[in-house]
Amino acid sequence: MPKVSVLMPIWNTQEPHLREAIESILNQTFRDFELLILNDSPDNTHLDEIIASYSDPRIRYERNEQNMGITPSRNKMLELARGEYLAVFDHDDISLPERLEKQVQYLDAHPETGVCSSWAEVFPEKRLIIFPENDYAIKKAMTHECVIMHPASMLRKSVLVEHGIHYEEEYSPAEDYRLWLKLMEHTQFHNLPEVLFRYRLHETNTSKQQSTKMSNAHQRMVCWAQTKYPELSQAYLSECEHTYSWRLFNLIPLLTVKVAGTRKTIKLLGIPLFVVKHKMRTPR
Repeated sequence: MPKVSVLMPIWNTQEPHLREAIESILNQTFRDFELLILNDSPDNTHLDEIIASYSDPRIRYERNEQNMGITPSRNKMLELARGEYLAVFDHDDISLPERLEKQVQYLDAHPETGVCSSWAEVFPEKRLIIFPENDYAIKKAMTHECVIMHPASMLRKSVLVEHGIHYEEEYSPAEDYRLWLKLMEHTQFHNLPEVLFRYRLHETNTSKQQSTKMSNAHQRMVCWAQTKYPELSQAYLSECEHTYSWRLFNLIPLLTVKVAGTRKTIKLLGIPLFVVKHKMRTPR
């Protein structure tokens, strides 16, 4: 059995993007894996031809008989996977060569950890996404935003099996955030403090095409998380407090802005004017 199952669902994927994604996995320094590709656009025979052009025996190609959607497809891949570890991956992104090796090394050395991800680079704009590293910092932040990059993550399959946890379609297209919240009480998390993954930003990203639906699902889960873990939520807000003041003649506080997590309080001459609550941005 392979040590790692790389799970890559595809749906009408552009050929250049798909080839880059596949080749970024086949060129990994870690070799003991299966690349499980599930085609959820079964009428697209061109995708069959692309996959068939690769002769690497580590590729397992499956096709849904009809379009199932992303959440059922992800759950099907969980069932099909044979590896001890599950490396989540999307069809238009790029894994850097040492991604699997470094994640396997960390999970092997830390049996208490069930989820290991990393920092990421958004391209083509070359923007860096940095996440908290240790378990406690991640779980505090999780009560307000998703700080585990899903397609850059590696999971310990036994944790999912032992606790009967899977993706929930009710929370799609933010089913990954829901998965992390359900796992919080059962395992530890870690983000490797380096870029091991490149996220391709384009107009067909799910986060762009279903932004309203994703935002609504995200807000529901934030409410759930803050109710479930109030101490973690409060600890996160306390550490996010910052106060900015503008003084008259460098003596009298004229305007004061206090930021605490998602809450911003504006005061004029010490008198509260109004409170603004803004949304936390979740990298996708």
